[in-house]
Amino acid sequence: MNKNIVFIINVKIGAGKPEYEISIESWRRWCDKNNAELFVLEEPVLPMKDMHIIWQRYFLFDIFDANEIEPNQILLVDADTIVHPNCPNFFNKTEDKYCLIHDDGSYDWILRGMEHYSKYVFDGAWFDFWKYGNSGFQIVNTKHRPFFDHMREFYFSNKDNIQAIQSNFGIGTDQTPLNFNLTLKNIDVKLLSYKYNMTCMPKKEILTEDMLHTKLGWVMHFNGLPDKETSVPYWMEKTFRYLYD
Repeated sequence: MNKNIVFIINVKIGAGKPEYEISIESWRRWCDKNNAELFVLEEPVLPMKDMHIIWQRYFLFDIFDANEIEPNQILLVDADTIVHPNCPNFFNKTEDKYCLIHDDGSYDWILRGMEHYSKYVFDGAWFDFWKYGNSGFQIVNTKHRPFFDHMREFYFSNKDNIQAIQSNFGIGTDQTPLNFNLTLKNIDVKLLSYKYNMTCMPKKEILTEDMLHTKLGWVMHFNGLPDKETSVPYWMEKTFRYLYD
């Protein structure tokens, strides 16, 4: 029987990020508990000068082919997350759909990204802001392989525009193009609860020394933190020790 898989990218640049190992360990324990397998991508598929490492997650099914892996469902999750040890098995909630969590972070950042991509890449297309998902937690299955192929083709066809938008406006990597393409390709998307991807926690005033964030949800995503080079490692280690030690 094919297993569910948690897929994380941890390609080391320079000294790497030790906090990512903390994330991976939390997911390893969750997988052991929930009869899933963990797959960590440690080498890029293409040189990163040719394709940002985040975009390389859309080689997912080719990576599995190369490793002779036949998956059931797959969670693609960012390495700046910590999963709660009691997190329910979200693979049971998907209804065989493409699953995301609405990005409830900076509305300004999201809307600016939507406007720029609409203008410069998508010929004025638009979609419902309230269906905008965060790309750091995606659950897919093998029927989504053609869409992943499309995402790679889209990247290489629009590489210059994508890089210009990212450089000039500072609006992230694959997330906004992903949302546009999901809409334009009529992919059936299910939005799961914020509890499964708790983004931008400081804005919600839940990232506190009494560990309030650990009591409100299941997957804590340490994005949107000020002074991230020091604050992200601090909070990830503190959270892991609180939950697992």
